[in-house]
Amino acid sequence: MPDRPNIVLIMADQWRGDCLSLAGHPVVHTPYLDELALDGARFSRAYSATPTCIPARAALFTGQTQATHGRVGYRDGVAWDYPITLAGEFTRYGYQTQAIGKMHVYPERSQMGFQNVILHDGYLHYARGRNPDLDCVDDYLPWLRQQLGRDADYFDHGLNCNSVVARPWDKPEALHPTNYVITQGIEFLKRRDPRKPFFLFLSFHRPHPPYDPPEWAFEQYLGREMPAPPVGDWEQVFASLADPFRPDCAYGRIAPYVLQRARAGYYGHMTHIDHQVNRFLERLAEFGLRDNTYLLFTSDHGEMLGDHALFRKGYAYEGSAHIPMLLTGPHDSGIRPGSLLDALVELRDVMPTLLDCAGLPIPSSVEGRSFLPLARGEAEPWREWLHGEHTVFGMSMQWVTDGRWKYVWFSSDGHEQLFDLTNDPCECHDLAATGNCADQLRRCRQVLIGALQDREEGFVDEGRLVAGRPVNACLQHLRRQAGLES
Repeated sequence: MPDRPNIVLIMADQWRGDCLSLAGHPVVHTPYLDELALDGARFSRAYSATPTCIPARAALFTGQTQATHGRVGYRDGVAWDYPITLAGEFTRYGYQTQAIGKMHVYPERSQMGFQNVILHDGYLHYARGRNPDLDCVDDYLPWLRQQLGRDADYFDHGLNCNSVVARPWDKPEALHPTNYVITQGIEFLKRRDPRKPFFLFLSFHRPHPPYDPPEWAFEQYLGREMPAPPVGDWEQVFASLADPFRPDCAYGRIAPYVLQRARAGYYGHMTHIDHQVNRFLERLAEFGLRDNTYLLFTSDHGEMLGDHALFRKGYAYEGSAHIPMLLTGPHDSGIRPGSLLDALVELRDVMPTLLDCAGLPIPSSVEGRSFLPLARGEAEPWREWLHGEHTVFGMSMQWVTDGRWKYVWFSSDGHEQLFDLTNDPCECHDLAATGNCADQLRRCRQVLIGALQDREEGFVDEGRLVAGRPVNACLQHLRRQAGLES
């Protein structure tokens, strides 16, 4: 096998696309990720087409659209039986392949083509309910107990995994799940086979709640002045769902001090991850590997964090669906340092991009496209529109965007929204309600009709969108394959 570069894919969980200081965020500080972006390419219009953990990772691992991989919402317990995967292709071509951290697949020990997986998915209620011995589904917990004793648990502080409640980490920082991923990553660098190139997946559970960064990271944001979250002139569409006193509320105007602490915990996680990424990069350089390694940093989805009084993810809006995407490589990679690109890229593009970086063939099953040529400044025809969706609140929230316009359709009642992302990046003004953009609204609607034309739900009939159809988090072909439907 000819010499191949090493590949490192770093994924955070629930990291918003606007949360880089280099991108102009008014609060969060990410100096080392900023440096990574300055050394390579940053994609300002990167999206998660199905913005929750499970379907987003299906796109990442298969390079496929949601219509093909079959996951259009969040549902645990559906088997991951994809024959061609990102890690599987690297393994096929002689790479040493290692995953560390969050996978969120089923069964939990599915390797998805990796030769080895060191697993920590966080507090997964479904996995815990099926596995009274958590060592079966978590490598971090037994490691933690080796350090602190058999009764230690990462849930000792009592914070839930979808809660806005925040407090500092209650144990030594070196034992935090974020540090654990990097510690294990450095151990891999020490013990890898030096005769092989490697594909390493470093997957953080944070900044996903619980909002429990180390105390220094939490405290540096707790007293910071923060701009109020944007609230659109359309906020009332979710008014019937308001439940602001639930710690895991999806919609509601929560108490200002609770929101301040939640944001401090979220941003604190980001700065902590930023520092730990730098810890890994420094060791990569010390091992003499940095100059022959491509690195890609991204996230599975974002977090609404109070925008429009919404929390968590699964929505069509920028806070939920917009993600970071940074790519850097060796000095001779051709990637233009400091380039900022506005092409519409998404998670299904990661697999072909990384295979392209390694000079490996891209399987015919892959529906994404390599954005390495874009990062090199090569003129490439690119997609004009991106289609996204997710089941939420008993409906499917469908959306399309061309990078400027975003059209949103609620399958429950046919409600439509239209946003001008260039002039209204926070999506505060619903132009569909004004009647001033009828032509643009029709244009976007037709794009969505084209995307949904043959869907099993019957969202389109005689060239029109049809509301009120039953929805499922998994499409029929996946349900049948998993034995969930005869």
